[in-house]
Amino acid sequence: MESFDAGNSKDGQIVVEEHNLVRILVLNRPKHLNALSPYMGNGRAFCAGGDVSAVVPDIKKDWRSGANFFRTQYGLDYVIATYKKIQVSFLDGIVMGGGAGVSIHGRFRIVTENTVFAMPEAAIGISPDVGASYFLSRLPGFFGEYVGLTGARLVGAEMLACGLA
Repeated sequence: MESFDAGNSKDGQIVVEEHNLVRILVLNRPKHLNALSPYMGNGRAFCAGGDVSAVVPDIKKDWRSGANFFRTQYGLDYVIATYKKIQVSFLDGIVMGGGAGVSIHGRFRIVTENTVFAMPEAAIGISPDVGASYFLSRLPGFFGEYVGLTGARLVGAEMLACGLA
């Protein structure tokens, strides 16, 4: 495996494996539940979303760093959503917030008995982002409204039942 330089990443936060014509990217911050940082699923989480502890101190110094973080996050979500090649997300573990953005927009999503999905920002009164208004609005019945308004956690089987996997 070789490390992939993701922006300012110099410590292997994303690991790239190449097997013939297939490239596998693994988020590699297991101690932080693979939270997305301004510099970057290894371990027990696919991705717990944005790394608030890494972003907030920068935002307190200069709001532009927060704007840049979210611009990069949303840009990545857009690239994944519009990517022409097949993209498969293996969601083994925690998939929350920004982790949903970098996985749900792909063409194929595989869940396991360890998968836990949520948009936790809803539980503190913040509207879910990362394209959640798009993918949640397409769920059957009131599933999307329920998840988007309550921050409820779904396990892999529930994600499969409502069409998120």
